[in-house]
Amino acid sequence: MRAVKSVINAAGLLKRADPDMNESQLVLRALRDVNVPKFLKDDIPLFENIIMDLFPGVEKPTIDYGALLVQMKTSCEDLNYQPVQPFLDKIIQLYDTIQVRHGLMIVGPTGGAKSANYKTLAHSMTAIKHMEQFEKVNYHIINPKSILQG
Repeated sequence: MRAVKSVINAAGLLKRADPDMNESQLVLRALRDVNVPKFLKDDIPLFENIIMDLFPGVEKPTIDYGALLVQMKTSCEDLNYQPVQPFLDKIIQLYDTIQVRHGLMIVGPTGGAKSANYKTLAHSMTAIKHMEQFEKVNYHIINPKSILQG
C-alpha cells in the first residue's frame, strides 16, 4: 500500500505543478518517478515493458528541470565531478524521490557515487535557493554504528 500511496502523492504533486497535463502521461510519469530509482539497471527494461503494456500509445512525457539541471552541471564542475549523463540522471532520480518521500536511504557499492550524488543535489538546490521552489539544503551525516540498538 505504501507504494500505491507514493504514486498517488507523486501524481498529485505533478497535477498541481501542471494542471493541463494529460492524465495518462501524469500517471505514467508518477509511476516512473516513484519506481525507477528503486530498480537495478537490469530490472528497468522489464519495468519499461510493463509500462508500455499498461499505457499503450501513451508518449513518455518530457520533463524540463530547467534551472536545476543547468545548476547541477555547474555544481559538478565546482565539486570536481564529471557531469556525465548517467550521473545527472541519478541526481534527478534522487530529486524526484525526495519530492514524494519523507525519508530515504541511498544504497549501493563502495565508489558508486552515493555521496557525490546527494552532495551535488544539495549544492545545486542551495545555489538556486533564490527561486521559489528551492531552499538552502542542510544535511547531516550520521554513522549508524554509533547508535546503540538498545
